[in-house]
Amino acid sequence: MDQKLLEILACPRCKGDLEYRENSFICRKCRLRYRIEDDIPIMLVDRAEKL
Repeated sequence: MDQKLLEILACPRCKGDLEYRENSFICRKCRLRYRIEDDIPIMLVDRAEKL
């Protein structure tokens, strides 16, 4: 994943930092997983998966 993208992306729910892992973004604070589909991050809270 591009490091510049990681620096600017934030959790849409809490605005916290995201961790890139296994083709998804993880918000540790909200305990949500945002999937990446066809190289596009799906950053919608209602489409996020609970951890």
